[in-house]
Amino acid sequence: MMRRPTPRANPRRRGLRAQTVGLVLMLRAVWMSASLVVMADTSNVPHPKPPVAKTQEHRSIWHGESVDDPWFWLREKTNPEVISYLEAENAYMEASTVQAKAFGESLYKEMLGRIQQTDLSVPVRRGAYDYYSRTEEGRQYAIHCRRKVSPDGASDPKAAEEVLLDLNLLAQGHSFLGLGGFETSDSGTSLLYSTDVTGFRQYTLYRKDLATGKTSAPLAERVTSFEWSADGAFVLYTTEDSVTKRSNQLWRLALEGGRPEMVLEEKDELFGLGLGRTKDHQWFVCSSQSTDTWDQRILSTSDPKGAFRPVLPREKGHKYDLEHREGVLFFRTNKDAKNFRLVSALVAEPGRWTEVIAHRADVLLKGLEVFREHLVVAEQKEALTHLRIQNKNSAHWVEVDFPEPVYSAHATGTPELGAKAFRLTYQSMATPQGVYDCDLATGRLTLLKRTPVLGGYDPSGYVTERRWVTARDNTRVPLSIVYKKGVKLDGSAPCFLYGYGSYGLGMDASFSIARLSLVERGMVFVIAHIRGGDELGEAWHDDGMLMHKKNTFTDFVDCGEWLVKNRISAPDRLVIEGGSAGGLLMGAVVNLRPDLFRAVHSAVPFVDVINTMMDASLPLTVGEYLEWGNPNEKPAFDYMRSYSPYDNLKPGAYPAMLVTTGLNDSQVMYWEPAKYVAKLRTLKTDARPLLLKCNMGAGHGGASGRYDRLKEVSFEYAWLMTQVGITR
Repeated sequence: MMRRPTPRANPRRRGLRAQTVGLVLMLRAVWMSASLVVMADTSNVPHPKPPVAKTQEHRSIWHGESVDDPWFWLREKTNPEVISYLEAENAYMEASTVQAKAFGESLYKEMLGRIQQTDLSVPVRRGAYDYYSRTEEGRQYAIHCRRKVSPDGASDPKAAEEVLLDLNLLAQGHSFLGLGGFETSDSGTSLLYSTDVTGFRQYTLYRKDLATGKTSAPLAERVTSFEWSADGAFVLYTTEDSVTKRSNQLWRLALEGGRPEMVLEEKDELFGLGLGRTKDHQWFVCSSQSTDTWDQRILSTSDPKGAFRPVLPREKGHKYDLEHREGVLFFRTNKDAKNFRLVSALVAEPGRWTEVIAHRADVLLKGLEVFREHLVVAEQKEALTHLRIQNKNSAHWVEVDFPEPVYSAHATGTPELGAKAFRLTYQSMATPQGVYDCDLATGRLTLLKRTPVLGGYDPSGYVTERRWVTARDNTRVPLSIVYKKGVKLDGSAPCFLYGYGSYGLGMDASFSIARLSLVERGMVFVIAHIRGGDELGEAWHDDGMLMHKKNTFTDFVDCGEWLVKNRISAPDRLVIEGGSAGGLLMGAVVNLRPDLFRAVHSAVPFVDVINTMMDASLPLTVGEYLEWGNPNEKPAFDYMRSYSPYDNLKPGAYPAMLVTTGLNDSQVMYWEPAKYVAKLRTLKTDARPLLLKCNMGAGHGGASGRYDRLKEVSFEYAWLMTQVGITR
């Protein structure tokens, strides 16, 4: 699942396809204590036996019922027996996937051969500099740089490059490196950045003097967001609780000899704090958000020692965010507007609204970007994003045109308030991502760069289309599909079906270089835009959460059945994948229809729903009661228990399954997939593989280095393809 993220970090996305870091297996697990596992010597037999986790009584009393969980002990991360068990699973996985591993190595070379390894991003103007990142062949991480613009304001490619942050240097001595945030001061003389070196999404904040190149000692730990004051003398930042990882405190630090001062604390466990600034840099905005309620406090960036003031009173069910321009606040609000509307108000009178965009039942207002003379809004209709522009002196809106019927488009953020064009990306499942400038006056697009795909890739050789599935309750569910021209849709093609469906996070119909290795081999790739996301508006999320969560699972099953009925594929040719909250989806649909799918990749899966959601001490749990339900309430408990994958395993045949996790996962703890696999081993009656792959040096998102991550993907794709007979 995607358990919700902190404001700057990713949610416990117990979901979106996020995965983690490279791992060297320790084969000493083969010889570990027989009291923990029983495992054959694999050196003399062709088929190794899987490890068998010991069982140990552990009883919980839930609503008067005593429930035994014999694999509960796998939560003991510091217990050597737990580590030994995970290593034994890794060793078994290695011994069981010799063919897939060799195929994966071949795929890795193929995928890498399509990537321009030494590359440069399109520069973004901020003040007197163009900022960009670049990669170098053979190096895992990006290098963040800038160049000074010429006196007339034009980009100057001949100006000396200034390296701001070389992540390859920061990663030395670490198996993992995550960059949490990266902000230069308004003067351009200092840099704030935060890093995580474990994969646990626990970030340390640093300051770098860009004149001397010297980096400070850590300014703060467990930092979730941060911003500069206007004069660069103060840093404001939010931190998370050390146990629950809830972002709950806002701090102020004077950089010259000051001590951190707590500015405010969010005591309601359903809410988390995040800090930002308005685009014009005039206001700090401290957001406090729960699933169904958002509120904002503001403070002038020129008065960092002042007190934040609420913009509007907190009101249960009211969600809003804001931007600012010339004394006017723009609110994206759901007040009397399920799919949000846009209103404006003077800073001095934030409760007196003027409507800018009225609510529409069939259009979701997703975002707003302000410019000195224009507004840009992102809206979603029928699972497609539309971008519109308005001149502040006109009521007329200009819509940006995109050429394909199924695509992904996003405004990426243009820092300069006075810009004449805004930056966006456009791609489809067949068209590689392009970076564009869009003229604010006309909506005309100028392509600045398209992601290169080496080896002569031609988008016209592929078909991408939108199909609609009628679910069992007559709800229409969209599918995004891509396949190679010439593939016969007669039931013989292998098919890869992906889904997520949680937290109101819709899935994009985006391009993937790695995915070409599937499609080139005749696979049909499909994204099921099931309920629980936001592809069809806020109601789409509502219909896939709380006491409607099972719609997410039945939608996915209905999509799989549609693919079979319409001869896109067949059950013995259909593989599925989901991660985090999407891993919950995988577990639920396999329990519902194990006969419908040939193989499953379940990544960092949220499968032990009841144990996790009954434990308020775990990261992110209490804040997610509003997404999943509070199991301390009997009706919610009964409903959640009825779909929890771990609690609904039963004897029978299951698809082939690869379950991946990370030892340092803070969103979905490693023990959920470990317990799930251990229990399923005792129940499955078929001979299909059941594998657990635990990255011992990463967390929820998989490997942090680009080459390491690609190796993980290539193995996962190779394993899924071998299950449907594709071995080269």
